[in-house]
Amino acid sequence: MLGVIFLILRILLALILYLFVAWALRLIWLDLRRQAKAAVASQIPTLNLKPESDTSLEIFHSNDTELTVGRDPACDCCLTDKTISGQHARLSYRMAQWWVEDLHSTNGTYLNGEAVTGPLVLASDDLLRFGQVSFTVIIDDHEQNNPIG
Repeated sequence: MLGVIFLILRILLALILYLFVAWALRLIWLDLRRQAKAAVASQIPTLNLKPESDTSLEIFHSNDTELTVGRDPACDCCLTDKTISGQHARLSYRMAQWWVEDLHSTNGTYLNGEAVTGPLVLASDDLLRFGQVSFTVIIDDHEQNNPIG
């Protein structure tokens, strides 16, 4: 009878040990993911959208890898103009460049006067228009702001 109790206690102790190791590994994995996201975010050049004509709008800044523009309050850059669709456009940072793509908006997305029909690369001083709301694109490259030496 005592042998059975010791066997059950050993099994419980081994189970607790494995749960502890799994918990510790999960914490390490979550911390590594958080650090990786922070490292990527620090390498992303800041995207600034400066309003062209509407003085009631403020300059929009983003360091996220992806943001949506639209009238929906869930959008990262929420614009209340009636010519803006709920989910109007997506701006994303990939392959070391900022890209814009239209999300099948009603009034279109335009880059330097040309309709955006597929993903296009953004550059500083580009004119980006969502419906009737225009912005100048300003990309703050960290390498230019932090010279080595």
